[in-house]
Amino acid sequence: MAATTGAQGVIHVRRITYNVASGQKTLWSRGWEYFDLFFLNNPVPQNGPPSEWSQYGQGSSGQGSITGQGAGTMSSGSFYLDPPPDLIYTLNCDCVCYPIALAADTDVEAIPYIFTDAVPYFAAYLALLSAQTSARQADAERLFGYYTTFVERARRFSNPSVLRGQYQQSPDPTTANKLGLQKAGNNG
Repeated sequence: MAATTGAQGVIHVRRITYNVASGQKTLWSRGWEYFDLFFLNNPVPQNGPPSEWSQYGQGSSGQGSITGQGAGTMSSGSFYLDPPPDLIYTLNCDCVCYPIALAADTDVEAIPYIFTDAVPYFAAYLALLSAQTSARQADAERLFGYYTTFVERARRFSNPSVLRGQYQQSPDPTTANKLGLQKAGNNG
């Protein structure tokens, strides 16, 4: 993992490319079962530039606990390439990472500024979940609603208006059509 400010480890690899001359070549992602059957099931593999990849071990690439404190390892995530590389390639991975633990005022916060408005509402929601009164649990659900509102607002602000569906977290704009729902006034 490259030294990304505020990130401690990788949770999920979304896409992999490698450098070729002055450009990049995309490796195609495959589900593990498909990859295992059609690529690893080869008694005489031929080395070459990788063209496919698949996640094998679930987990992250980080060390320590999720907060970065304590012993142990979280380095259980892995992926395979096919064909086996014939040279040393620099892989460019588009990853989802988890942030470092904020232990000092000088630690870099990995959450983009526009999303920080949602953080206190989620923290309060988590704090109130253990409450044993129905009023406090109702407060927790209300605060979770505020959290959701702020996250959706931040996502709308941070996603472009053109090709906004290119981001994994974006809602599918065709969901209403897929579910057979129509907007009011669209009676055709």
